This record gives sequence, C-alpha cells and structure tokens, in this order.
Amino acid sequence: MAHSGGPTAVINASLLGLVEEATRRTCFRTVYGARFGLEGILKQDFVDLTALDRARLMRVAQAPSSALGTSRREIGAEGDRLLEILRALDIHCLFYTGGNGSMGAASQIAALARAADFELQVIGIPKTIDNDLAETDHTPGYASAARFFACAVRDIGADNRALPGQVQFVEVLGRNAGWIVAATALARHRPDDPPHLIYLPERPLPLDRLLGDVERVYSRLGRCVVAVCEGQLDEHGQPFGADVRGNARGGLAMNLAHRLASLVTARLKLKARGEKPGLLGRVNRAARSAVDWKEARLCGRAAVRAAARGVSGAMVTLVRREGPGYRASTGLAALERIAGVERLLPERWLDRQAGEMHTEFLEYVAPLVGEIESYEDLG
Repeated sequence: MAHSGGPTAVINASLLGLVEEATRRTCFRTVYGARFGLEGILKQDFVDLTALDRARLMRVAQAPSSALGTSRREIGAEGDRLLEILRALDIHCLFYTGGNGSMGAASQIAALARAADFELQVIGIPKTIDNDLAETDHTPGYASAARFFACAVRDIGADNRALPGQVQFVEVLGRNAGWIVAATALARHRPDDPPHLIYLPERPLPLDRLLGDVERVYSRLGRCVVAVCEGQLDEHGQPFGADVRGNARGGLAMNLAHRLASLVTARLKLKARGEKPGLLGRVNRAARSAVDWKEARLCGRAAVRAAARGVSGAMVTLVRREGPGYRASTGLAALERIAGVERLLPERWLDRQAGEMHTEFLEYVAPLVGEIESYEDLG
C-alpha cells in the first residue's frame, strides 16, 4: 500500500480497512506499507502492516494525516526500476491511495506491468479533500475538510457578529473545484448567518462585482464574511495580484484572502482582514466527519475484495444509493477513466447569486458533513 498526494483526516481509516480485510483472506500473505509513497517503494522502505497488533492499528486509524507518509513524486523514468523492485520482492498487488493525479500514476504503473508481462494487480483507493475525482459520488477526505471549513466560517462569523464593522475573507482550500467552499453554506441557519458571500472557482470573479457584493452586504448588516476558494481567479484568469507559488500543477495564490481584504480597504474604505486556516483544514481531527471515516475504511476493505476477485486497473468508487435517507455502497471504475480528470461542480449548481447555494447541492453534501450546529445569541 502506498499513499500519494496530500493527506487527509481519514486516510488512515482506509489503511485500517485494507489490513482488516486482507488478514481475513488466505490469498494475502503480507501487506506492506511503503513509507512516503513511491519513495518508499524505490528505497525499499516498508512497514509490515499485517504485523501490527489490533490495538495499535486502531490507534493509527484514528490519527489524522498519513501514518505511512505520502509523496507527490512522479514515476518519470523510474517505472522499470519500480517493477524490478516489486518483482524481486514477490509483490503482486499494489494498492495506491490518492486523487486524480495519483490515479494517473496508478494507471501508468498498471500499463507498465502489462507491457513487461509482470502479473501485478493495481487497485486505486480514492482520497482527496477536493472531491474532484471522476466516476465516484464523492471522495474520502472531502466531507471532513468541508465540515472543518463550515465550522470555521460559522465561528469566524460569530466573531464578526459580536464585533461589527469589519469585512472578513475566509480563504478555503481548493484549486479549480469549489466543492469545499460551497459546503460552507451549511453554516447558515438564519438569513444573516455567514458566509454572506460564497465564490466558486468554476466562475471567474470580476473585482468590481466582488466589491459591489461586499458593499451591498455591509450596507445592510454593517459587517460581512466572505468564503472564497484559494484558487479563485478574476475575469482575466489572474489571482487579483496575490503572490503566487508555482508547482507541477501550476500557480496557486499564497495570500488571496489578505489580498482581497487589502483591496476592499483601499477601494471601499472598510476595515477588512483575511483569515487563512490553510492546511489545518486538510488534516483536522476535531472536525472529522463520522461518515467520512466510516467510508474511508469501507473503501480500504472494498479494494482488497476487488483484488481477491482478480481485479486490476480499477479504482474503488462510492455509489450513493437511491431512496430515502443517505446510504452508500462501493463500486469500481477503470483507472483510465479517472486519471487526470478533474470533476468540477455541476453546471446546474453554479448560476446562483453570491452567498446562495443550490438546494440540490445542500441535499448532496449535508449527509456527508453532518449537522453544523447553530449558536444561540441574544438577538
């Protein structure tokens, strides 16, 4: 088992599910965990996960982030050496946990193994807070990150309500897909509850529109809380003059909330500040979704069941079952249908006024995140 990409609050639950299911089956002799993803395989740095006692395994599963460690390393020219190592160690099944870029790597490894006539099963286990994986209803990690930011906006909003006269921008994780920032709408119970404005990266945001929206809310309430995705761009495809950090996935603003607050102060002469919870929202255990942890564990188990049936070149998916109430089961989808595909918010959920979210989206996300408690006040 190898972890790839950014960790989450529930990735270790997938590890638990995998080991639990594997130890029940005679077809798996040992399950190794690669330390720091592909780096661990290439360095032959492994942990025997089947040697862990039940109590320790359960403690690991409760911890946020990746107990194994993870990596963003790409396969590059190391594919042949990777296969040589796995062949030499008599490893014939690779469970790869990650997002769409990671599923691309898993698909590449499966293709290399086929070309080399090496019997290697490759099974993907979904994991990303961005919720942008194709072929699955949602992804483990998303609901917990969404819950964290909904709670963060609620609590920052309580501060905003108690000490009015300020505009606060809450910078939410997410590059091109607005699944997390959209979920901050769950913090709203009353008409003047935050976030008063929500902006989705799927839609460019002209600065004049932003300033007009803020001024309108401030004129009505004397305060304003804005939830904005860190990947939000203006109509020219620029991050409003924010500082940009480049990486393999392209540039990403480092201080968007601060920049937008500065613009509001300069243009509207209002007191404003930026709030950036940052990576705390990716691995926070306190706001972890119970459904998220349970489903991450379920995905680990489903991956082993698929491998035991001889499946390869596929990723476990979560399937929302029809009918009243929320229920989900697991399915499978081909890696090549997922690799590199970015699933954005559906078009029908986008054309709303700033601060609103489509009822269909709220019905979609609410059972995953769980109830966001409303605070009592004195009116």
